[in-house]
Amino acid sequence: MSQSISESIRTAKRQWGEDLVILGHHYQHDEVIEHTDIAGDSLELARKIPDQRAKHIVFCGVDFMAETASILAQPEQQVYMPDHTASCVMADMAPAPLVSRILENLHREGRRVIPLAYVNSSAAIKALCGQYGGSVCTSANAPTMLKWAMQQGDQVLFLPDQHLGVNTARQLGLSAQDWHKLDIRGGGTRLDHSAIEQATLLLWPGLCAVHARFHLDHIQAIRESEPEARILVHPECHPEVVQAADGAGSTSFLIRAVQEASAGSTLYIGTECNLVYRLRDRYRETLSIHPLRVSACSNMGKTSASKLASLLETLPDAPIMSVDPSIQAPALLALERMLEACRPGR
Repeated sequence: MSQSISESIRTAKRQWGEDLVILGHHYQHDEVIEHTDIAGDSLELARKIPDQRAKHIVFCGVDFMAETASILAQPEQQVYMPDHTASCVMADMAPAPLVSRILENLHREGRRVIPLAYVNSSAAIKALCGQYGGSVCTSANAPTMLKWAMQQGDQVLFLPDQHLGVNTARQLGLSAQDWHKLDIRGGGTRLDHSAIEQATLLLWPGLCAVHARFHLDHIQAIRESEPEARILVHPECHPEVVQAADGAGSTSFLIRAVQEASAGSTLYIGTECNLVYRLRDRYRETLSIHPLRVSACSNMGKTSASKLASLLETLPDAPIMSVDPSIQAPALLALERMLEACRPGR
């Protein structure tokens, strides 16, 4: 990153002062993270939004994150993204019209199905969760929120990440007999209603392209070559990968596990590589940290320091992240249910 780009960002931050706050997800490049005022995972960043007083909120991440910020922000606040094309492959696997159609179908059968959407989903999906008595979750609070959702109705529809759904269900003591993965082909015309009727948890067949690249043979190879190494993965990984690892959890969990690791330890981490490289560099004097496999999110990578600088130069006239008013209120309701259920000290 050139000195001029970095200085341009610092100059803009000085000029705007308390009227500007820059948030960034852990998966962003270092050249972006160094300029953020707040860095965190999805839950940490969502919790921070209601407390912000800045007029201009710049979100360095992908579109569903900026949408969430826009929903939680005050009416007088504006939310911006350095690159509006930064989307999420997994979120796109659950188009709202199809989810709505399937939810209507399931409810016609007389069961109260509670939708619980991973935060990696569109504002429209979050709005459906609000409308149907459901909520949202992050990888950090998925067990808390799935337990909450199971208390609200007859069944839970977990979407869009089937792997996080299964891994979370296992944490709560559910078995394979308790869940069923929906067949959403044909616009929902291929649903197996007999299997649905027997299940407690219904899974949407989506996944994270970044975490789907980690396989059991990657773990087995490390076990053979470096049996002393500890392997940690994100719960968006395939269930067999999670079961074979030494630990699994959100980005905050992975960071904390590194912080608490004994000096001299070797750690392999299965998540987006920008976070792994940042941890490797930060702890290189005491730990040996490696990616389980190099796996980067191309959409997270669309945000660069130069794009951030360009955005800041055009404030307050840059394009804003807006959410359709018709889905704003129900989406906010879903988010507020999560924030309340996961309120510290609750």
